[in-house]
Amino acid sequence: MRTPLPVGPARAWVDVDLDALVANARTIAARAGRPLLPMVKANGYGLGATAVARALEAVAPWGYGVATLEEGAELRAAGLDRPVIVFTPFAPAVAAADLYRAHRLRPVIGDVAGLEAWRTRTGAGPDAPFHLEIDTGMSRGGVRWNDTAALDALAEALRDAAGWEGVFTHFHSADCDPASAAVQWERFEGVLARLPRRPPLVHAANSAGALLDRGYAGDLVRPGIHLYGGACGGEPAPQPVAALRARVVALRTVQPGETVSYGATWRAEVPTTIATLGIGYADGVPRALSNGGRVEIGGEIVSVAGRVTMDMTMIALASPPAARVAVGDVATLYGGRVSLDEQAARAGTIGYELLTALGPRLPRRYHGGPHGGPHGGTRSTETA
Repeated sequence: MRTPLPVGPARAWVDVDLDALVANARTIAARAGRPLLPMVKANGYGLGATAVARALEAVAPWGYGVATLEEGAELRAAGLDRPVIVFTPFAPAVAAADLYRAHRLRPVIGDVAGLEAWRTRTGAGPDAPFHLEIDTGMSRGGVRWNDTAALDALAEALRDAAGWEGVFTHFHSADCDPASAAVQWERFEGVLARLPRRPPLVHAANSAGALLDRGYAGDLVRPGIHLYGGACGGEPAPQPVAALRARVVALRTVQPGETVSYGATWRAEVPTTIATLGIGYADGVPRALSNGGRVEIGGEIVSVAGRVTMDMTMIALASPPAARVAVGDVATLYGGRVSLDEQAARAGTIGYELLTALGPRLPRRYHGGPHGGPHGGTRSTETA
């Protein structure tokens, strides 16, 4: 059966199922038994931060996590009023501090110097809320769990820190090595015992950690990829949220020995119909899918033929294809019979990267969510 042509996008787009997003959030919340702090950084994992956050209001999250000040400011401009934590470590620059204050954003503090700057030199005030990061093995940011001198200095500085709202760590391998999460949690608890008090919010579990063990839930859980339909090593599997689609813009038959695309890396062995899709690596289709990606079209799964180009990707159709595929028909690169994670594996990467690579010229078409109706009443072309 031929996929119906949607109204609107001419060449390629992303269909976003906001109801599936919310269902995935409810799964995490039920498993963890704690409020959510959904990660909506990187433009809501490429799907549109504002639309994603508005849909997630249905699960009454404690707040939202972003990576940059600008991402936090975008949520505020959209009218979202819940707490927002900026997870890039706080850098005590005056201009940055102004933005934190102006948009009511919580910083992540990873050392004594950052804590003192936030409390005394930025104008945020001694009661302005912040979250402390503890490095238990990720080796990316925060106070190292075994740095005794730094922890002692930090404990002293925290004694009168009225704005100290939370403390957290980040699991590095909960999806593939459950034992590592246990080690990190033990280290984290050891640090908590050294601090002058327990703040109101202790959090550690990402999507994988939340599905792995309720004992890691703390006071909040921070789901990310599971919300957006990506596997994270736990059960149940998430519902698909994003479907990347493109139209057939050209058809041709190549004869045995003829080649397709740059570098002539694909050569026909038999007469083959080649369909050209109006989507390429400028839209977020990895060049690594050249000669290896799979695409769903006309009820079949077919292969990418030749190199993915900037604006177009060619696929080799089963023979005879003429009655099943025509110019204007719609192919699904992932989010249908070819899953996000399967396509990512074929590209030698992970679902996170495919989602966050979705290009700015791809419209996001929203289905379900707070606006109701088949498309949620919303269409976005926000950057990814």
